[in-house]
Amino acid sequence: MGLTKQYLRYAASAVFGVIGGQKANMAYVTLRGGERGRHVAVAACEHVFIWDVRKGEKVMILPGQKHEVTFICPSPDGVHVAVGYEDGAVRVFSVLSGESAVSFNGHKSAVSAMRYDALGARLATGSRDTDVIVWDIINESGLYRLRGHKDVVTQALFLKDRNLLVTSSKDSFVKWWDLDTQHCFKTMVGHRSEVWGMVLLNQENRLLTGSADSELRAWDITYLQEEKAEGEPKVKKEKTLLGEDEEEDDKEDDESPEERILSCKKAGSILREARDRVVSLAADAKARVLACHGNDSVLELFSVLPKEEVMKRRAKKMKKALKKAAKAKEAAASEGAEPMEEEAEPVVERTLQDEIIRLTTIKASAKIRWVDCLSCASGELKVALLLQNNTVETYSLKPSGPGAGAPDANKTSRLTLAGHRTDVRTLSFSSDNLAVLSASGDTAKVWNRSTLQVVRTMACEYALCSLFVPGDRQIILGTKSGKLQIFELASGSLLETVDAHKGSLWSLSLAPDQRGIVTGSADKTVKFWDFELIKDETTGQKRLTVKHMRTLQLEEDILCVKFSPDHRLLAVSLLDCTVKVFYTDSLKFFLSLYGHKLPVLCLDISHDSTLIATGSADRNVKIWGLDFGDCHRSMFAHDDSVMFLQFVPKTHLFFTAGKDKKIKQWDADKFEHIQTLEGHHREVWCLAISPSGDHIVSASHDKSLRLWERTREPIILEEERETEREAEFEESIGKEDAPVVPGETPGEAAPAAKKTIETVKAAERIMEALELYKEEDQKMEEHKYASMTAVNKPARYVLDVIKKVRSSELEVSLLVLPFPYVPQLLRLFNGYMQLGLEVELVCRCLFFLLKIHFGPISSNQMLLSVVDELRSHTLEKVQQIRDVMGFNSAALQFLQREIESKEDVMFFADATGQAAVKKRKRRKRERAILTIA
Repeated sequence: MGLTKQYLRYAASAVFGVIGGQKANMAYVTLRGGERGRHVAVAACEHVFIWDVRKGEKVMILPGQKHEVTFICPSPDGVHVAVGYEDGAVRVFSVLSGESAVSFNGHKSAVSAMRYDALGARLATGSRDTDVIVWDIINESGLYRLRGHKDVVTQALFLKDRNLLVTSSKDSFVKWWDLDTQHCFKTMVGHRSEVWGMVLLNQENRLLTGSADSELRAWDITYLQEEKAEGEPKVKKEKTLLGEDEEEDDKEDDESPEERILSCKKAGSILREARDRVVSLAADAKARVLACHGNDSVLELFSVLPKEEVMKRRAKKMKKALKKAAKAKEAAASEGAEPMEEEAEPVVERTLQDEIIRLTTIKASAKIRWVDCLSCASGELKVALLLQNNTVETYSLKPSGPGAGAPDANKTSRLTLAGHRTDVRTLSFSSDNLAVLSASGDTAKVWNRSTLQVVRTMACEYALCSLFVPGDRQIILGTKSGKLQIFELASGSLLETVDAHKGSLWSLSLAPDQRGIVTGSADKTVKFWDFELIKDETTGQKRLTVKHMRTLQLEEDILCVKFSPDHRLLAVSLLDCTVKVFYTDSLKFFLSLYGHKLPVLCLDISHDSTLIATGSADRNVKIWGLDFGDCHRSMFAHDDSVMFLQFVPKTHLFFTAGKDKKIKQWDADKFEHIQTLEGHHREVWCLAISPSGDHIVSASHDKSLRLWERTREPIILEEERETEREAEFEESIGKEDAPVVPGETPGEAAPAAKKTIETVKAAERIMEALELYKEEDQKMEEHKYASMTAVNKPARYVLDVIKKVRSSELEVSLLVLPFPYVPQLLRLFNGYMQLGLEVELVCRCLFFLLKIHFGPISSNQMLLSVVDELRSHTLEKVQQIRDVMGFNSAALQFLQREIESKEDVMFFADATGQAAVKKRKRRKRERAILTIA
């Protein structure tokens, strides 16, 4: 057997050049020892970057795996950050260590909204699959899935003191969910279009919603259960903020079913300056300041006035109205008119504009993607903006008192240096493999490959192609306007701009003798240039320039030009889908490569000048011989246009980049696909291979630059194809419907988790453990060997396997388990219960199995005795655990009282609790006085 050709694997090394992704939000986070408002967490493709906005540095990376981040939500205690991904997965990271210990899989598509409850013990997630899932963070499991929305869920909010959840969606509905019964008890239908954001104000007594128009709608919330519990006499209601009398509602004794918990009445609306939809709506932690914006660059800030301030403003209005009435009375008396018998007091209507006033507007440098607000102890408000052009800006302002005018917002920081504002369209490596040049629509940056830090940033025109001049002291850019721009790297200054072409300069290639370049443009010309050193008139020193030597006129736009390494031939790709090859010295026509159905966007010639590979918009790659122009092979390469193609130096291996987000490696001799590099989340525009072939840099529409390194690990093609098939199978499993519990009709509530490759593998491991236990048990019976304990080693092994299943995947793994294994599992659970082994875990598994297999278990006479024993043992062990917990709780309370009596202090939680009770009693007393009056 002959030796097979060995290929070495290229692996992802780093992601750089991206500051903030365009699919997710951003949020303030607090690191250990860091001050509030100094760090922001921003999605960067599949990772989350935490930036120090003061220093402009990246201080932490929360690493992702494959899918793009779509939502970020910090926990109330600031210790954790929940991250939602494109595939519907949710991972919870620790901000202290940067590691993820908890992950959930339940959604079929991208996570679109997330929110923690007040304690940080539960997490509600909404998705593009229209479902809302509530997760138990402590137990690391899904509680339930709530179904009811018909479109993407845009926001989810927990209520602090009540077990309620409110969600909004693009289906124009706002739904209220009772989490005790897991059903939707109220649907608000007052919106005419999609609801994009919500905030709760006035101690959760008001809901503010933003939709696809210029209004922010306010809704007053009345909690009816609370009123009944207090047993207050009915008080005549005031007029609503819209001025509508609600006396008719009081006459209705029978409440509709959905209003037994709360009622929600429209209280007015606030007009925004913007006329388009609300993109994001945010409030600070105390809900004192609102921030909202549309698809433009203007952020609007509103101040929510406290109750005392509202009463003062109302009293002033009343005073003015009384003065006006008095003046009118005096005027009437002076004119001799008879006074009216009874004059009603002037009525001052309470409006929403008295409670929520416009604070100021902030004009950002580009369109805003997301906003987050943070109030500091000093009263200062900090605002962070994620912009559409890969930038983060932060502002600070100090809200002044009423009547003092709009406060000035000061820009405190702007994160720009680490990335381009627009897509990178060209990349180049220096000859020493150490520097990388990237150029976009407005800037050219030189990066240090080893540290990934920006060495130089230069303002340029829209760049389409680039290269390092031999010696790596200058760079040349070809621009969309047809100009050549020459920059000096040492100073970052523009040396010269040459008007090279009248159309877009699509391609340039360095001559193999390194004495000049060739350029191809949309003006149908190919021009040859030589490097020259001339004396600069201003500095008196010599500087580099290019001198035009020859021109080749063609009949079609030129898309790509390339010298053969032996300098004998020049390949030119034209808009008529052909590649024409000319002799370099005489510019005489040599070959025409015809076969692509759409224009050839990229081409390259191998190091020995024998092969030419072309990539086209028809998604194919063709390999041609340069001796006769025959097509060796045509290969379907990408699912969209092939944007870039380059040979690895000194080999017949080449890489292609496509609009299908993938980079692929090919063997031009064997016509084999070797490896696919997946990581980019948008179209890949270009790539560059280092002269040594050890590194690749690629640029994409997702604003990221990615570095790939050649490892020492060999690629076995059969294994590579097997891995690809497994990935396809896993993806198909993820798209399947959630497993259905037998005997249950689908309703508003459903199991939270979904079937994944991990849950299938976990079920297989449990089945394998049960088979091993069965075999070992039979052997023991054959040898008439009885274990001294109720649970032997094989049985313990089954318990260990169940313990190793992730908590979030346990229910689905048991659901996948075939029923023939269940009786054996129930018998094992009985033994575990007798010894008190993992009582909580066994109870959880036991109750779930009884729920989903109730019919078969209850009808099986053999299992009735086992279930009866399980009942008695379970009750006994659970009672013991409850006693222990009660004893520990009582001991902790005793210790608390001891510490309080010794140190004469009160714990903060108790102090706040007592203050809340006193406040409630005072409010009740005020209402009683109002009623009597």
